Amino acid sequence: MTREVRDAVVVGSGPNGLAAAVTLARAGLDVLLLEAQPTLGGGARTLDLGLAPGLVHDVCSAIHPLAIASPFLREFDLRARGVRIVVPELSFAQPLEGREAGLAFHDLDRTVDGLGADGPAWRRLMEPLVDGARAVTALGVGDHRSIPPEVLTPQGLRGAVAFGTALLEQGTGLWGLRFSGDVAPALLTGVAAHTISALPSLAGAGTALLLGSMAHADGWVLPVGGSQAITDALLADLLAHGGEVRTGTPVTSWRELPRARAYLFDTTPRTVVQVWGERMAPSVREALARFRYGNAAAKVDFVLSGPVPWTDPRVGGASTVHVAGTRPEMVAAEAAVKAGRHAERPVVLVSDPTVGDPGREVGGLRPLWTYAHVPAGSDRDVTEDVTAQIERFAPGFRDVVVTSRCVPAAEMAAHNANYVGGDIAAGAISMYRMVARPRTAWHAYDAGVPGVYLCSSSTPPGPGVHGMAGWHAARRALRARFGIRRPPALGPTA
Repeated sequence: MTREVRDAVVVGSGPNGLAAAVTLARAGLDVLLLEAQPTLGGGARTLDLGLAPGLVHDVCSAIHPLAIASPFLREFDLRARGVRIVVPELSFAQPLEGREAGLAFHDLDRTVDGLGADGPAWRRLMEPLVDGARAVTALGVGDHRSIPPEVLTPQGLRGAVAFGTALLEQGTGLWGLRFSGDVAPALLTGVAAHTISALPSLAGAGTALLLGSMAHADGWVLPVGGSQAITDALLADLLAHGGEVRTGTPVTSWRELPRARAYLFDTTPRTVVQVWGERMAPSVREALARFRYGNAAAKVDFVLSGPVPWTDPRVGGASTVHVAGTRPEMVAAEAAVKAGRHAERPVVLVSDPTVGDPGREVGGLRPLWTYAHVPAGSDRDVTEDVTAQIERFAPGFRDVVVTSRCVPAAEMAAHNANYVGGDIAAGAISMYRMVARPRTAWHAYDAGVPGVYLCSSSTPPGPGVHGMAGWHAARRALRARFGIRRPPALGPTA
């Protein structure tokens, strides 16, 4: 690569990298975006995997609770840019053996009605969070260094207090006091298990409360056509504002980069140390090199000849299903993974996009997206583990499977280098690490070299398709490197 001169270079085209590039380009800067893979989007890509003619699969993310709730994407306004967003009536489901499934509807009242004796307890937990959804979301996806303005209103303050109180309850041994039955606890724990960590935990509770309340507020939405629709909208805006994009361009040393006043890395700390380590202060280099990665997910993509035959047919109305059984079963499964063992019955996350987006079906065939939680670096083909777990709650599932493909955890980094050992969160999830991420420093995005910033899920607020890490880091760079204190508008008419 020639030593050209740019205002800013962004490395990595995941949602955070694109958010950073869009923000910088809209501020009038000359922006170059570099991506090692041949396709753009990182964890938000939809590709033909060659499993069935014309059928496309989401490579990583599939359902997006924050796509219209994240402050960055809310201002960017995907809908106004032509991205068709589906808000399923049924946000997520938790099938259970020998009894009716737990169902979390977009409608809170309907959810409460379906939980029987535990319905009022669910309402008391969720209603204050839903009423203060803007504040709760802003807290969850903030920089974890400042108080978001959304909190500084009476309603926002009530939501924040409710969130903090519920966090201490659901993140500790007190979590068993609220509910009397099995269904509501399982329904909530299925969301907490997204952290791939031991349960209960404060980080798991924070995830459950944030995403659980989003299910009743904005909904767990999916873009028509797949996650790529979000990437394409961000890319179109970047190009419209003069940005340049180069794919198939890995970066291994700072010497390969153009000269620029700012560099933003939508990568893990490991990559930043590889590229810039010789120019870092030793203390920063050592802190970033010690960054701890978490446990993992192994992915299985299925092609089905028909819908999943759930025992409780109502589960078939959900685009997202947590296939993991009861709360005690999930606790045991996640404890096994933390101990470095494969759970006999792993936590499995299922996305059935055709439920909300019928156009995903091609020639009578439909994609089914699944993850199983496994120890970091696992090379196990989990196809049978996932199949058997689904079959528990959907007898006959094997009969509708046409073909499948497994990507073991150890191979996940081949399509996204940020997934070290299969860690799709790009770093261990704990309450401490959600704040001290990627290191203990007030300016979380500074990478220890003047003008170099880290803006991936390894920084606050952590994983998810929300663009917030990129937005936070870009605004930091605008202030520190270019003297631009007022961030640019993001709306489609700006």
